[in-house]
Amino acid sequence: MQHEMLNFVKALFHVDRLRMIGALTTQQGATIQELAQSLNLPFRDVFHHLTFFERLGVVRKQNDLYILNPDGVDSLARRQFDGQPRESYTPAPDLSEQRRKVLKAYLNADGSLKQIPSQPGKLQIILDYVVEAFTPGALYTEKEVNTLMRRFHIDTAALRRYLVDRGMLERKSDGSQYWRTEPEAE
Repeated sequence: MQHEMLNFVKALFHVDRLRMIGALTTQQGATIQELAQSLNLPFRDVFHHLTFFERLGVVRKQNDLYILNPDGVDSLARRQFDGQPRESYTPAPDLSEQRRKVLKAYLNADGSLKQIPSQPGKLQIILDYVVEAFTPGALYTEKEVNTLMRRFHIDTAALRRYLVDRGMLERKSDGSQYWRTEPEAE
């Protein structure tokens, strides 16, 4: 199970996801194709975002229509700001024991980083975790990248540099656009 706070932030700090919520608030429901056309987004990205929202309870699927669930949005937001202590970060059960140990050691309860590890193996595990905030194929400005990464650590430049240097994010030579690369098939 992914950490609830991270899901909340992933939903809020992704421009395309916010646009989709906006589009669904003005409609009684929409198909993936209708949202893709109206927002000028690839079908697969819209599908990916809607699946994420459905898992969070923010949208529900009725036949082929995706409908905004205002109670789900409200509930998700209230759970983040209710003043109750948060549960500690719990890595997904399908991760290897080493990955679980590294994530528990380096992540705060809210999913942010305590520090950026210096050891290459541990750093790779943390970068694999951070890069999940980016949708493969989606384009981001440097400001959007920094906003997403600030959620994890104050040193956004270091995180961005590590992700680019390791080929997990690519960017235009002028730094105006970034995108997550597709992981290589093993």
